[in-house]
Amino acid sequence: MVKEYRETQDLQKVREIQEQILREYERDFSRHIPTSMIPKVRMVWNSIPSQLARDNRKFIYGAMKKGGRAKEFRDAIQWLQDAGLVYRVTRLSRTEAPIQDCEDPAAFKLFMVDLGLLGAMSGVNARQMLVSSTAFPEGRGGFTEQYIMQQLVSEGITPYYYLYESTRLGIDFVIQKERVYPIEVKAEENLRAKSLRVVVEKAEGLKGWRFSTSPYRDQGWMVNVPLPMVKE
Repeated sequence: MVKEYRETQDLQKVREIQEQILREYERDFSRHIPTSMIPKVRMVWNSIPSQLARDNRKFIYGAMKKGGRAKEFRDAIQWLQDAGLVYRVTRLSRTEAPIQDCEDPAAFKLFMVDLGLLGAMSGVNARQMLVSSTAFPEGRGGFTEQYIMQQLVSEGITPYYYLYESTRLGIDFVIQKERVYPIEVKAEENLRAKSLRVVVEKAEGLKGWRFSTSPYRDQGWMVNVPLPMVKE
């Protein structure tokens, strides 16, 4: 896809490649999945764009099927993970190191393997994804989280997320390097970080990161990082 765009600068041709990849994935479902599991895998796979477009991007079984439960879809989600087609970002019960000991596996977000494929599945115009901040405001947050998740994973970092139960304030991602970093993701230049401040102030040793379109600035308790500088 990158090669095609570099050579042609034609976003429509890139989108055609993305759609072809998605068709190949769908054919692979029939080739490699037990027949009884195929409908469940397709339901999970096809629900991801709408799940990420919601304000609360926690994966909801009932959004795929009325009365849907974890037991029914657990194997389908695991197959997609094992195939490398989706990433599961698990919720934390606390923001304490080591954070992997604070996992709450019952709650998670499910992301696609690639932002471009998410755009193709969502039917969002490729050029709008690149240049317009108002074209699809209801889904832009999910696309931005997808982008950040990919960058973190490509650096070998396992991202989690956190929900501060007493206030229902959410932290988009939490990672651990030399210390624990709660991360807030903003699709636009939004300098409000209420959730991030609450979490940082209630736990020792945390320093917040906010990824947004705002310029780089270190505010002591939190660092704002422009979206293009995520991997730097």
